[in-house]
Amino acid sequence: MNKIAVVVPAHDEGDLLPACLRSLNAATSPVPVEIIVVADACGDDTAALAAAAGATVLTTSFRNVGRARAAGMDHALRHGPDGLWLATTDADSTVPREWLLWHQVHASSGADLLAGTVMVDDWAGWPAALPGLYDSRYATTDAHVHGANLGISAAAYLTAGGFKPVRHDEDRGLIDQVRAAGGRVVIDATCPVVTSARPIGRAPYGFSAHLTGLAASLPAA
Repeated sequence: MNKIAVVVPAHDEGDLLPACLRSLNAATSPVPVEIIVVADACGDDTAALAAAAGATVLTTSFRNVGRARAAGMDHALRHGPDGLWLATTDADSTVPREWLLWHQVHASSGADLLAGTVMVDDWAGWPAALPGLYDSRYATTDAHVHGANLGISAAAYLTAGGFKPVRHDEDRGLIDQVRAAGGRVVIDATCPVVTSARPIGRAPYGFSAHLTGLAASLPAA
């Protein structure tokens, strides 16, 4: 691996995107990194904020996270896949300083796709019992799949057919595609990304919808 591209899809993320980009710019990497923000159907200053932070900015009107993530990956691949590792996170998330080094370790160890975990930043606004339920459910599965914490070799991405043009679960789809193509999928919980627990998310059936479903399963107060 001699280069990393990080793709960040963003729909009206002017409030949270700057913190995401600060964390990416602060992350340590042994190789050059290109940060690509896909400003998708934005009516706010997402694109301007991304450019001011030094990111490459793609402006699209898909209103579709699968297509937005795929557009960012396609741009990262414009010079070909050789030596390239593709990572992706979300605009409402922040990565730890060692995040890119973590990707490099797994890429160098032969992972075709790396899936990591997430931690919630703030449970304010949710029922008091929800954090415990979320943690107990999360601890009992190792099938963690989050577009906010994902990496894949460029070669494996192309072989698998890339992100599909779907409005949700494009991350789960990609893992299934890599496995079907015989790729090596690694799930590692040791380098979590911190993500927003906002009640109203930007993607249907995304993380906020998952939390809403869990909250609805709690006994009535």
